[in-house]
Order: sequence, then structure tokens, then C-alpha cells
Amino acid sequence: MLEKINQTVAFIKSRTTVEPRVGIVLGTGLGNLTDEIKIVTAIPYTEIPNFPVSTVMGHKGQLVFGTLNGINVVAMQGRFHFYEGYSMQELSFPIRVMKYLGIKTLVLSNASGGVNPTFEVGDIMIITDHINLMGNNPLIGKNNDEIGPRFPDMHDTYDKALISKALLIAEKNGIRCRQGVYAAMTGPCFETPSEYKYVHIIGADCVGMSTVPEVIVARHMGLPVFAVSIITDLGIIGKVVEVSHEEVIQAANNAEPKMTKIIKELVTLI
Repeated sequence: MLEKINQTVAFIKSRTTVEPRVGIVLGTGLGNLTDEIKIVTAIPYTEIPNFPVSTVMGHKGQLVFGTLNGINVVAMQGRFHFYEGYSMQELSFPIRVMKYLGIKTLVLSNASGGVNPTFEVGDIMIITDHINLMGNNPLIGKNNDEIGPRFPDMHDTYDKALISKALLIAEKNGIRCRQGVYAAMTGPCFETPSEYKYVHIIGADCVGMSTVPEVIVARHMGLPVFAVSIITDLGIIGKVVEVSHEEVIQAANNAEPKMTKIIKELVTLI
């Protein structure tokens, strides 16, 4: 794996002079944050050696380098998912590449279904912990001690200092922010009412189809993590309705400016 990482990093460095401090992963319908980035270089995933290719509507599929509020960043405009047929190692590979490009912090976003009865569509939820229900883990297989430890601790997975800073930014800007636990399932189908109920019973506040493998890999390499969900639909008894991917994208687009405001200010404090 280290050989592939180095090969990909060498290619990317041949295409851009930006040395990123922060890595950003943009989820479904949330790619417009890149409008706030002063872009220096944009590289389509199809041109990057060893990179998967995003196949999901709402994911543009390019790696963007530039500055956000004066801070050098690299942003994945579109991520990869287990349900697309990629292995856990393949879909999380870009996180390893960003680490070796020099990032010091990873910021992730996603669209998710709320299962907390107090949540509403359009809410912003800062992730404080997660539950992996995907039945797999990107660290399964032989471990490379140069990259990270065999048994990484996941006790403090989501950086408490970054969460505190984000909450202060939200309060200052009049943005209501929830906090909660994200449950990851494989997808691609949305959950049944009973599955939504189960996820809430075991301690989650929202459920989605991404993020957790990327976070595991980031923590394996010692990267601090901040992650945020936009609640795009509800899996709450009495509020469960039929939902389409297009509706999820629209709900994410509507709430994105609030998330963008938080992330844009947060990167200057990292």
C-alpha cells in the first residue's frame, strides 16, 4: 500500500504546488463548498493513479487544491462508497494520500437520515462518535507499521477541541447545531422503518452510508478528525416518508450554506 500511496502522491505533486494543511471530504449534495475555495488546481479522479472513480449523482469527482480563508486545503469533491463495489481499502485510499500530501487535520461532511426524535430536515449535526454497522473495516488485512499501528485506539475519535470551536462559530453566527452519534450502514437502499428504529435504540442520532471508513483510516494515521452531518431526511416513527436520492441532494443543497460557514471559519483555527 505504501508504494501505491507514494506513487499517487508523486503524481499529484507533479500537478500542483499547493501544500495542504487541511483535507476536506464533501458528501452528497455538498460539493458547492468548493465555490468558497480559491482554486489553484483541480484534478479529475480519472487522471489520478490508483484512485477510484465516483459513480454517484451529486459527486463531481475531482480533487481540488487551493485556499479557504487563506488556509491551504485539498478537497475531495465527491467521495467513494462501499455500495459502489469498492473495497474498504480502495474507498479510504484518498485519505491516506491526503495524509502523505501533508494535511494535519481531516474535515468530513455527509448527508444522513435523522433518527433522533428532536431532529428536523435541514439540521446540522456535529458528529461526536460513530457506530460501524457496515460489517467491514478498512484496517482488515496485513498492517504496515510505517503507516499506523495494528490496533489503533478509537476512544477519542472526533476531536473535542475542534468540536468546541465549531460550536462557538455556530453560536456566533446564529446557526443551530446538534451533536450526536453517526451510524454507518452499507446502503445503497435507504433504511426500513424497523432499521431506523433499531439504529436509534442502539444509540445513534443519524444514519448514513459513508464517513466511518474514512475516519477509521484517518485515526489509524493519527489525523485529528472533525465531521458534520446534514440531516436530509427523517427515519423517526410518525415522520418516516418515502425519500429519493434527488430529494436528499436538494435538502443537502438547502442546508449547505450553514455548514460551509462553519467549516470556512473552522479551518482558520486549526
